Parts: sequence; structure tokens; C-alpha cells
Amino acid sequence: MSKYFISLLIASLPLLVTGQSKPIDLQQKDTVEYKDEFGLRVGADLSRLTFSFIDEDYTGIELVGDYRLTQKLYLAAEVGNETKLQDETLGHTVLYEYETSGSYIKAGVEINTYENWFGMNNAITIGGRYAFASFNQTLNDYTIFESENFFNQEFLPGSDPNVEFSGLSASWLEFVMGIKAELFANIYIGMSARLGFLITNSENERFPNLWIPGFNKVTDGSNFGVGYNYTLTYFIPLYKKSKKKKETDLE
Repeated sequence: MSKYFISLLIASLPLLVTGQSKPIDLQQKDTVEYKDEFGLRVGADLSRLTFSFIDEDYTGIELVGDYRLTQKLYLAAEVGNETKLQDETLGHTVLYEYETSGSYIKAGVEINTYENWFGMNNAITIGGRYAFASFNQTLNDYTIFESENFFNQEFLPGSDPNVEFSGLSASWLEFVMGIKAELFANIYIGMSARLGFLITNSENERFPNLWIPGFNKVTDGSNFGVGYNYTLTYFIPLYKKSKKKKETDLE
């Protein structure tokens, strides 16, 4: 029996020598493929909902969403409706009181500048929007300064209160900077700051557009406006794409 074992061992020596002649790779590469999730993130602006409860002169809602196109590029949009009652006073005199009500839509793109670890989908974004608003304004009350009587100058009530100006519209461009961070699984908290530039602003000759839904306050002599939002969103995974991790040397 030992003679057969010795013969088999001698016959195997060339194979062992051949196998050991190949160099051993001490720097193996990691070629594991990882999959990133792509899908739709939808939610609402918390600030508008909050102000709707605490400010009796304001009602608003904004729905937000984004869709991931590539590793860095997203389509993004907001749609909302706002109603705001405002006035302008001089001392104890109300110069005018007006209410603005209407809807708006914003659409554009965002680029994620944040380098995520695998499995994460947080974002620090820059981007832009084109926005359009359609709204009405109602001049509830106003006063006129009576200056003809030198000894008795005063503010007199307007003769035509509760006038509605309908069919108003405006469009603008927005530069947007924001962040989104995963709070829980697929639930994200975010915020953004926005700088808007009015492109068109159709207004009635009798009363200017002092506030535009989605744009906020209109400053006299300037086309710029600022805004912000604080969002809570939910990510709906639709599909995954394989992403090969960069090859790194194993220590």
C-alpha cells in the first residue's frame, strides 16, 4: 500500500511545482458591486403648514418632490397655494388693507454636491427653478390723504372698498441652495434658501402687486425676492442601479 502512495506522491510533484510557480497576488482588488437606489421623494413644506396654524392672516400649503436621474442630477418641483391678508399703516391710520390669494408651480433641476457613503442618499444641493404664479388681489379698505384744506388735513375713507383684481400673474427664476438628510429609513428632513428674480409681473393699474404667492414680498424698484422652506419628505424606491466601487488596495 505504501508503494502505491509513494508512487502517487512522485507523480503529483510536477503539478505541485507548476502550481507554486505562479506568483501570488498580494494586492487583490475589491470588485464588489454596490447598488444605489433611484426613485421619487415627495413631501410637504412644514413652515407653511406651521404658519397656517399660528397666523390667522395666512393660509398656505406647498408640496415638494424630486426624482433622481443620475448619481448627482435630480429633477425637482414644488406646487403650492397661499392666501395672505396684509395692511400698511402710518401711525394709527390704516393706509390700505389687501388680501392676495393664488397658486404657483416651480420646476427645475438640482445637483448634489455631497459625496455619500454607499447606501446613503443625503444631499447638499444647488440648482434652479422656473416659477409661475396665478393669483387675485382684493383691496378690502383704503384711505385717501385730504390735503386741499390747509387747516384740516386728514385721511378720508376710500370711496370704493372691497375691489377685486383678478387674472393676475407673475413668473420668475430662482436660484436654490438646500440640504436633505435622512432622519429615519426613507424619511428626510430638509431646508432650502431661494433667491428669485421676477421676469414678468402683470398687475392692475389701480393697485400694484405687493405680494406674490410663492415669491413673497415684491420690493419697489427691485425684481429680486427671497424665500425658504423646511421640508419633510418620504423616499419611494423604484429601482436600483449597480455602481462598481472604486478599486482600492487591501492592506
